[in-house]
Amino acid sequence: MTPTRLLFLCVANSARSQMAEGLARHRFGTRAVVQSAGSRPSKVNPWAIEVMAELGVDLSTHTSKAVTSIDPGSVDLVITLCAEEVCPVFLAPVTRLHWPIPDPASDDPTLGPDAMRARFRAARDAIQGRLEALDAGLEGPLRPPL
Repeated sequence: MTPTRLLFLCVANSARSQMAEGLARHRFGTRAVVQSAGSRPSKVNPWAIEVMAELGVDLSTHTSKAVTSIDPGSVDLVITLCAEEVCPVFLAPVTRLHWPIPDPASDDPTLGPDAMRARFRAARDAIQGRLEALDAGLEGPLRPPL
């Protein structure tokens, strides 16, 4: 079976798409080639690194990438993770899914560490649930036909 080639997109490629990349690599192993990118890449959010480490997924060596750096020929399925912002565009004839997951990152100074962890865990867990559905064939094929 040829691995499915996944691309997760959000704006900064710092939290949601990075967590999705890590979770998908962990879940699918050799069944998928996984990438992530953003329209305005920044750096991987330390809260994303922390909450993913809780599940044994290491994002500490990940870097944010621009969507323009992704070879369109290396992608079969694009999954956008934007909720309240404008999602990046990937101009290639590929299958697309949209998972509107709110951005856990915030500049609100009233949010303490526990609140930030809770926001990032909620996003992580939402992505994990969507990946489980994807793996089960509920949102798209990752398994060969029977």
